[in-house]
Amino acid sequence: MPPETETSPTTTDRSAARTLAIDIGGTGVKMIVLDADAKPVNERARTLTPKPATPDALLSVIQTMAAEQPAFDRVAVGFPGIVKRGVTYSAPNLGNDFWIKFPLQDHVEAIVNRPVRVMNDADLQGYGVIAGVGVELALTLGTGFGAGLYVDGRLVPNLELGHHPWKKEKTYEERLCDAELQEIGKKRWSARVLEMITLLEPIFNYDALYIGGGNAEHIKGDLPANVKIFTNVEGMAGGVKLWTTAKLV
Repeated sequence: MPPETETSPTTTDRSAARTLAIDIGGTGVKMIVLDADAKPVNERARTLTPKPATPDALLSVIQTMAAEQPAFDRVAVGFPGIVKRGVTYSAPNLGNDFWIKFPLQDHVEAIVNRPVRVMNDADLQGYGVIAGVGVELALTLGTGFGAGLYVDGRLVPNLELGHHPWKKEKTYEERLCDAELQEIGKKRWSARVLEMITLLEPIFNYDALYIGGGNAEHIKGDLPANVKIFTNVEGMAGGVKLWTTAKLV
């Protein structure tokens, strides 16, 4: 349970509520506490994702990390797979067998003794950076490949674009994942990212495309004017929107 202080907000003062944003990735688990305006209260913390990433192992990491964070009132969790009403249905980069129909929201609530909401990680990251106007697409390039689609700020949930076939009998994730980056190098990998952008624009006809994830910083080359790179901390600000404006399914 997080420590209580005399100056920490309480659940009765929603205008001052602090949110613990948790980003679960295939490589690392990240946490940061955000104020009501989605501004960081502390430095982002990061711990390696346990291998194997069983629910018990991952929950143990979350419990240890959460106890080290500043006081918070509520929790927003980004999970790398399909999530419906707080229950996970897939996790390709954690181990699917562990996470089919797992009530992650209930288990995290039991750990932190605070209300918790869970959303697909790319969906949550996108909420942190979108403008909320028109059609917007957010992509995360990390261990795997995540995607979030929004129309006037409303989420089209659980878009699994990463597992769609793309080229040479491989999916978007298989051609742009971290393992592929390490194998082919930044130059060739960046060329694939630019090719992907050219391909996706006439499909989604988005007004803006946002690209984040741990490998976004490795993209080299000129990006279209409506494509923006965002950091993990910027994306984690979506944890506040998950409690204020996001519609859960």
